[in-house]
Amino acid sequence: MKRLARFGLRLLYNELAWAYDAVAWCVSLGRWNAWGRTSIGYVRGRRVLELAHGPGHLLIALKQAGYEPVGIDLSAHMTRRASRRLRQAGVVVPLVRCRAQALPFRSGWFDSAVATFPTDYIVDPLTLHEVARVTAAGSRLVIVAGATLGGRGPLPKLIEALYRVTGQSEPRPSGHEPAFGSTGWSVRTEYERVGSSRIILVVAHKSNAV
Repeated sequence: MKRLARFGLRLLYNELAWAYDAVAWCVSLGRWNAWGRTSIGYVRGRRVLELAHGPGHLLIALKQAGYEPVGIDLSAHMTRRASRRLRQAGVVVPLVRCRAQALPFRSGWFDSAVATFPTDYIVDPLTLHEVARVTAAGSRLVIVAGATLGGRGPLPKLIEALYRVTGQSEPRPSGHEPAFGSTGWSVRTEYERVGSSRIILVVAHKSNAV
């Protein structure tokens, strides 16, 4: 079941990217973008790198909040969708197609990095090393790792049950992965509320010595 869920996520991020927003709305009861925006309160500095930007909602929110975001994504489908959404919003944000494990930016350029509901790439030591390289000393990597719907009624309970069956109920990452420490990040867990939802964030701090 978990393997099937991963396959579905891959399709949703690529060939079925046109359906991403609708699916995200359904599984979050309309709160998906608000869940992602909880990351903004934890970023530091002005230059923010978003890993796997998806359809571009958080990039727009960051820009409108006064930050200078840059988005990366490997999916050509998502890059096109995000580019279209940025134009419609009237904001200019650089988008770069690349892997998180090989970032084409100079060392120390960014003040923070963010990732919302990432797949397992986020705990790849190569990813964490690259994010540490392109961010300044004392920077942050803010990860929206998971969320629970909460609320009463059969629909939230059904969706939570589906999360458990497909293995999506546990936050990813948990913050306990050894790759964080081995690449120079110290980690703490934070919790935010959006209505009845509880959002889990992993906030990683880069040592000044890195």
